[in-house]
Order: sequence, then C-alpha cells, then structure tokens
Amino acid sequence: MGQSASTPGFIPTGLTRRESNLSHRMKHNKSFSTAMISPEETPPPPSSSSSSCDTQQQQYQLFVNIFVDLDFISDLPDECLACIFQSLSSGDRKRCSLVCQRWLRVEGQSRHRLSLNARSELLPLIPSLFTRFDSISKLALKCDRKSPSIGDEALIMISLRCRNLTRLKLRTCRDLTDTGMIAFAKNCKTLKKFSCGSCNFGAKGMNAILDNCASLEELSVKRLRGITEGAGAAAAAELIGPGAAADSLKTICLKELYNGQCFGPLIVASKNLKTLKLFRCSGDWDRLLEMFAQKVTCLVEVHLERLQVSDHGLGAISNCLSLEILHLVKTPECTNVGLVSIADRCKLLRKLHIDGWKTNRIGDEGLIAIARRCPNLQELVLIGVNPTSLSLGLLAANCQNLERLALCGSETIGDAEISCIAAKCAALRKLCIKGCPVSDHGMEALAGGCPSLVKVKVKKCRGVTCEGANWLRESRGSLAVNLDTGTSEPPEVIAGDGELQEIAAEFPPVVGQVTTSNMPSSSNGRSPLYKAKLSFFAGRSFVACTFRKWSSSNNSI
Repeated sequence: MGQSASTPGFIPTGLTRRESNLSHRMKHNKSFSTAMISPEETPPPPSSSSSSCDTQQQQYQLFVNIFVDLDFISDLPDECLACIFQSLSSGDRKRCSLVCQRWLRVEGQSRHRLSLNARSELLPLIPSLFTRFDSISKLALKCDRKSPSIGDEALIMISLRCRNLTRLKLRTCRDLTDTGMIAFAKNCKTLKKFSCGSCNFGAKGMNAILDNCASLEELSVKRLRGITEGAGAAAAAELIGPGAAADSLKTICLKELYNGQCFGPLIVASKNLKTLKLFRCSGDWDRLLEMFAQKVTCLVEVHLERLQVSDHGLGAISNCLSLEILHLVKTPECTNVGLVSIADRCKLLRKLHIDGWKTNRIGDEGLIAIARRCPNLQELVLIGVNPTSLSLGLLAANCQNLERLALCGSETIGDAEISCIAAKCAALRKLCIKGCPVSDHGMEALAGGCPSLVKVKVKKCRGVTCEGANWLRESRGSLAVNLDTGTSEPPEVIAGDGELQEIAAEFPPVVGQVTTSNMPSSSNGRSPLYKAKLSFFAGRSFVACTFRKWSSSNNSI
C-alpha cells in the first residue's frame, strides 16, 4: 500500500545516522524544504513500492549534498564569534583557539585580559605573544621569588605593543628598574589602574607613572623596595607625586612600606580621592592626615591597619563628612576620643570595623557616640573590644539598619548582651560570635528575637553546646546555624594584602565539629605569649573571612 515509503525510521544504505537525522528534520520542515528545493527537483509521486524507495533515496542524497558539507560557522561574522568567546572561561577559550586558524585569530584579537608568568624566559616570546593578543587592555606580570624576572627590555617591548593598556599589575618583578618604568609610562599613557608588589624600581619610576598617566584612577603599592634601597638616604628622601594623575586618582592603597610617607605629596594633592588604605606603613601619620583632610573632603572609605596614628589623625579624618566606611585595625593610640570625633561629624557612616587589640582604649563611650549620631550604620565588627549592654542597646535601638554584627574576643559579651541584641536588633540578618563567654541561654534568646536573622556563626564559645545550636536550628527552621566547638588554633599566616584573611579552614556548617586538638603541633615549645597572639590573629581572620562571604551573598538573600 506504499506505507514503507513514508516510514520515518527508514535509513537508506550508505547514510550515516547524522545524515539521516538531518534529512529527517528537513523532510518534516515544509517551509524550510520548500525554500531550498525547487519544484523541478522534487521527485514525482511514487508509483510502486520499489520506485518509491528509489525516489526517497534520491531525496536523501539531495539533502545530504546540500547540507552535510555546509559550514554554518563560516558565515558567522568575527564580531559574533568574539562575543561567544568572551562569554567562555579562560580554559574553554584556549580549547576553542585550537579548532582552526580562524578561531585562533579571533580568540586572540578578542582577548582583553592576559596574565603571564614574568620570568626572564618570557623575553623572546613577547613579539609572537602580542602579535596574537593585540587588543590587550588588562595585563598582569607575575614572577615567583626564586626566579629571575623580566627586565626593562621586556617591559618596553610590551609597552610598544600594548599602547591602549588600562590596567597593569606587577608582582615580584625584581629586575625592573626606573629606566623601564619611565619608558613604559611614556608609551602607555591611558593607564587607569596600576598595582605593584615586591618590585625594586624607585621613586623615579613611580613618578613617571604619575606624570604621564593623567587618567590613573587606582594606585596600589606594596613593598616597593626601590624607595629605600640602592641610593640609601637620597632614595628615602625623594618624594613621590603629585604628578598629572593627582586630579584623577580615586583610590590609593599603600602596604608594608618602610618609607610610605614619601607618598605624602600625592595623597595630599589627590583632591578627588574616595578611598585611602594604609597598611603597616612606618612613621607618624597624624600630620599627613591633617594636611590631607584640609584639602580632600570627599573621602568615602578609610582603612588604617597597624599604623602609628592617634586621635589627632581620626579628628582630621572626621573632616571628611561623606565618610561611609572606616576600618581601624591594631591602632593602639586611637581611643574613644577619636571615635567620638568621627561620630560627631561623619553621620553617613555605614560600616565600622574596629580591632582594639585588647587595649581597652575603645569601648562604650565611643560606641555610644556612634549609636547616637550614625543612624545609617549597617555593619559593625568589634574585635578585642569590650562593649556592654549599654552601648549595644543603644546601637540596636538607634541603628535601625544594622544588618551585620560581629563580636570577637570580647570578655563582656555574654548571654545578657546577646539577649539585648535579640530583643532590639529587628533588622539584623547575620551575626558572628567568636571567643565570647556566651552559653546556650544566649542561643535561646536568639530563637525568639531578631526576626530578620538568616545566619548565625558561633566559634570557640565554650558555653555553647551542640544541643543548644541544634535547638536553635529546630526552633527557626529557616535560620542557618554554624557552630565550631574546637579549642585549638591551626597554624596561620597573616596575609600581606592588609585585609584580615583566614588561612586556616573556616569552620564548616556542621554542628559540633571539633578541630584536631589532639594532633601534634609544631607550635609546641613556643612561648605562651606567642600562642596567645596567634590565637587572637586567627580570631580576627575568622571574622574577616566570614564577612567577605556574607557581603558576596547579600544580593542573593
């Protein structure tokens, strides 16, 4: 009856499965087949079973000849192919570049970010690399400490091939000198972000960047050895800045600089500066901050860590009325007086981090001033600070937007204080408690308070048991409760980027996990004071790591 001629599952001999599937789709897509096949090419209706089979074979062969060898990607414009590559990961882009010469070319021309191992062996490869990657605007050159790095010749060659560079990061490029940096700055004048760490060039190279890159917006300098080595006192006396970049700079970050105050002219002249971060830079910074605050009043964010700065410096910073973020980490000369001056004038403050280093120089007095005058406070981190229910109650009552609170290493944070927080912090979403004399009674208070609470992290609070944490979790099913009851501190290294980072593993979200306190430790035999400091450092790192994770997840909660 001719039914065999219309059977969809029939596959003529000699056709692959791919070809048959393609022809099957074409057969059932009437509009598509009509557009591609003219009436003259359409076989006549079958008259018998055998002739119908021959006719179908001819149709299949016609479809195969038209479509099987057709490369649709070849008709795709380079711009569209580049957009596809830009949505892929770096590894996938590398694999795509191996498909054909065209993909290799388009992938290279559409890549704007590149990170290279900046060992000396890179020099002969630079021409071919930057012939392929000729549109690079963001470049990172990193070398390990044990290998010789690229020198001036390599950097100059790169600058000649990347004149549109907007971001440059140099790490441990010890063989770069002022000569190479001066030539680079003259060739890459569109630079907007510059970061260097553990490099050996000096003030002349840095001044060349500032003089030639008038659009520079972010500057980060860490362990720049050339400003204190080589020329001795002459190098140390040479000042940096202001240069043409002073008007455009929005962020300055200085880390671990022995002579960091040589950047004083640049800092003072950066009238549009929004963020200032100073980490472990020697010298007295009060005078420089006073000069800075007289000219720069639009500052929004300030980080001061392990810095010689006192209440005079904080008083100067208080002149920046738009200040929203303040980090005071291990600045023992800062007291309640300085914090009160900040509270009196910086009423837009949203985030406050204080590491009091257990000096008891910042406490209720300063926090009460913050509570009364900074109603926009959203995030508060207190490490080594001993607040009481008096200041915590005012913070909870007056700061209605307080969403994130961390209390670490405080001797005065007990069940009463947690109960106060639970009763008054209606907007609180995330709470972190570490090393405080809190018990299960505090967990019970949280069960009935803080209606907006979504996450609680408790570490090294000996009074909090697994049963208490389980009860809190069961009482509020939507609340994430993380408890670590361990008593030992794993070894940790303070990272050199100024942020408090946790090298030891963060406690996992498993109730009652115990760390490896019975395992042998390399710290045996060290002094009790060393162990105490190590324990305290790990506490700060725990809080910092926790809040970085919380901040990244805020938009999804």
